[in-house]
Amino acid sequence: MKKRITAKDIADKAGVSRTTVSFVLNNVPGVRIPDETRQRILDAANELNYHPDAAARRMVSGRARVIGFVVRQTAEQAFSDHFLPSVLRGVTQAAAEHGYRTLFEAIDPDNHDDAYTRLMLERHVDGLVLSGPRSDDEDLRQLHLQNWPLVLMGQMPGEDIPFVDVDNVGGAHCAVEYLINLGHRRIGFISNARRVYTASADRLTGYQQALNQAAIPFDPSLVQFGDFSPRSGEVAMDALLRVEPRPTAVFVASDTVALGALHAIRRHGLRVPEDMALVGFDDIALSGFVDPPLTTIRLPSYELGWHTADKLIRIINGDEAARHAHVLLPTELIVRSSCGADGKPT
Repeated sequence: MKKRITAKDIADKAGVSRTTVSFVLNNVPGVRIPDETRQRILDAANELNYHPDAAARRMVSGRARVIGFVVRQTAEQAFSDHFLPSVLRGVTQAAAEHGYRTLFEAIDPDNHDDAYTRLMLERHVDGLVLSGPRSDDEDLRQLHLQNWPLVLMGQMPGEDIPFVDVDNVGGAHCAVEYLINLGHRRIGFISNARRVYTASADRLTGYQQALNQAAIPFDPSLVQFGDFSPRSGEVAMDALLRVEPRPTAVFVASDTVALGALHAIRRHGLRVPEDMALVGFDDIALSGFVDPPLTTIRLPSYELGWHTADKLIRIINGDEAARHAHVLLPTELIVRSSCGADGKPT
């Protein structure tokens, strides 16, 4: 059996004490070690192909050097959400740059057994990124009150929890305003998720604001709620197509959900954009390759993940400025053929 390399082996090779090796490998703050000595230890560890034991490192530093990336979705919803991979890539990249790993957890929104609280209490992670906060999440509020390192990917109204978010209201307003400028007045709305999710509520707000600005009355019968998946978009679009008079355009607040809506439109024998204009939200990788290519609101998904993880690790490391500096990222309208001039009502 191959011998396990220990801190003593590194100390012997580098000609330093085991304590010095421990300080360097665990990046213990406040310890002054010459750069030449530090580099010699790192070179020795690399040459010996040293891999630290996670439990031992946690005992020395008090940290797991792992952050949790939690989504409040079922596993089925999470793995059908085409927006998440790019966000997760940003989270893991930022974590790696700080020497951290990422633990991904999809937690059923109907699960009330303090699942992410236990992640913290059992020391599996040093802090949490929570994507898709819900306004009714009391466990999340308690986690924040207990001062655990936590950053939201999104916002929680009325709470001072650190967050990184995109301009959901502005992006939705832009999408609906574009449809209005094409001449549409009967514009449906399908959300990305249930209204209890704050991003869903914000995108609905942007939709309503654009209608109001154009003096178009808000019609509740034109509003349906998706649930992260293409299937939920199909069901929601079926409902909108039963409304009389039916909408001439629909804004779907998630490209993943819009894929299902597009399928429903075609199943009803209608064409996009000739019979129904369609705008999505997120600009997932598939959006430019469906038929017709989907007009959508582009989010900086990788940047959203990167900034959120970077902010969390800075908070873990005691950066108070990071705790109080919220980040709001811009969105951009990407015009493709799913709602072009051909979809303009006559």
